[in-house]
Amino acid sequence: MTTGSASGRAAPDPATSGLEGIVAARTPLSEVDGLKGILTISGYDIEEIAAQISLEEAAYLLWHGKLPTRSELDEQNRRLVGYRRLPEETRMAVQAAAKKMEPMDALRFAVASLTVDDPAPGDNSHDINHQRAEMIVARVPIIVGMYQRLRSGGQVVEPRADLGIAANLLFQMTGQEPSDAQVRGLETYLVTVTDHGMNASTFTCRVIASTASDMVSAVVGGIGALKGPLHGGAPGPALDMIEEIGTADRADSWIRDAVQHGKRIMGFGHRIYKVRDPRAEVLYKAAWLLAEETGEQSSLDLAKEVERVAVQVLLDEKPGRNLNTNVEFYTALLLRDVGLTPDLFSPCFAIGRTVGWTAHIIEQQDSGRLIRPQSEYNGERGLKFVPIDKR
Repeated sequence: MTTGSASGRAAPDPATSGLEGIVAARTPLSEVDGLKGILTISGYDIEEIAAQISLEEAAYLLWHGKLPTRSELDEQNRRLVGYRRLPEETRMAVQAAAKKMEPMDALRFAVASLTVDDPAPGDNSHDINHQRAEMIVARVPIIVGMYQRLRSGGQVVEPRADLGIAANLLFQMTGQEPSDAQVRGLETYLVTVTDHGMNASTFTCRVIASTASDMVSAVVGGIGALKGPLHGGAPGPALDMIEEIGTADRADSWIRDAVQHGKRIMGFGHRIYKVRDPRAEVLYKAAWLLAEETGEQSSLDLAKEVERVAVQVLLDEKPGRNLNTNVEFYTALLLRDVGLTPDLFSPCFAIGRTVGWTAHIIEQQDSGRLIRPQSEYNGERGLKFVPIDKR
């Protein structure tokens, strides 16, 4: 006997509906080891490189399989800067979005317009896709910076060729050159989130790319998947939780009360990691370095205590669930302290993840293989048709 849903249909089997344990691709781009807490990006542990390289270097690594030499990076950066000028149609899309759309809707809307000056529509060859990847990675931050500047009532600040992606994003948002500490903090975050195995948005991109659709369509699909709070939307609520707790002495009672009332403790637990997310440590260190520069240590001290208490409470209240700190917990603090508002956390995530998306799209289209999983029917059979006036 099958269990029915409210519609009368059999409910999907939760053991298989999330494709748990299914290998969808073999790739050298990244690996998530959830048992050991290791994230590998093209051969490097994320803790080895996140605070050492720029987003541009991470892009080169994922697109080419190796870190660039100085001359290779300089040549790539010249091309990226050359792509920063948005088409007029995209500028108009951003201007319209800034008047009436939330950030992730605005990003999806504006990125969709980037097909307007595609170098070779219909050509999904490796070299052309690489050009598209550079174009998209260069322009997504420009879209976010322009959108934020316009919706906050300012005049558009044009990008500066002498600033890298992270520094230029902060500059376009505020009109002021950011500090080295802010740039370093944001850069570390962006590199940390470039790629993360076959997550929901990356899988979405690969499915779209596998149909021989275009890269812009696939990236737009990735943005749509990232918008969902079960994938990319938790950093804001994690920050809300820390701020609501307020002081270290309230952490234990606040978290125990939340758990006992069935509330989710934001920034803890992960579908893959059974230990502490390695990205949490990278971002904690980045937040600590930023706090050293700014002198704003109290928020980080509070977050560290909240983390300690939350891990213990979750172990007490939900034994065996392995609810450890994930990437969102320190993301919230770090991005706030570099100057971003919580509703920009997901668009910022998209800026970093676009590097990984484009690498996966190139790899998928190079393979030429359509992704076509099967489903297992668990509905009724042999029903007899009844005319509408007799139903």
